Amino acid sequence: QVQLVESGGGWVQAGGSLRLSCLSSGLTFSTYSMGWFRQAPGKEREFVAGIIWNGGTTAYADFVKGRFTISRDNVKNTVYLQMNSLNPEDTAVYYCAADKWGGSRQVQTTIDYWGQGTQVTVSS
Repeated sequence: QVQLVESGGGWVQAGGSLRLSCLSSGLTFSTYSMGWFRQAPGKEREFVAGIIWNGGTTAYADFVKGRFTISRDNVKNTVYLQMNSLNPEDTAVYYCAADKWGGSRQVQTTIDYWGQGTQVTVSS
């Protein structure tokens, strides 16, 4: 079966960095657009960043532009999210998502597979 397993979350002070990874199995990774979403306590899940199948196009939510970078390695079946200049508002559970037919800016209604999420906590 398809599995998306996130790792790399944790606790960091404001201004710090974290790198999230999402290892996929059970699907032809190189044919999927991949994305990261997040859900903060009491808020709805929202798009963070996305990347198309070959890494040629990326998209970011306005609130992370210039701070986060999404990338992928189709040999390792892994998508990454480098997060720099973190602030407390970035505290959330971060989810990896796979979208067979989407572009770089995924929407939740068309996501085919979700990971279980990894917690990111940023303290002030």
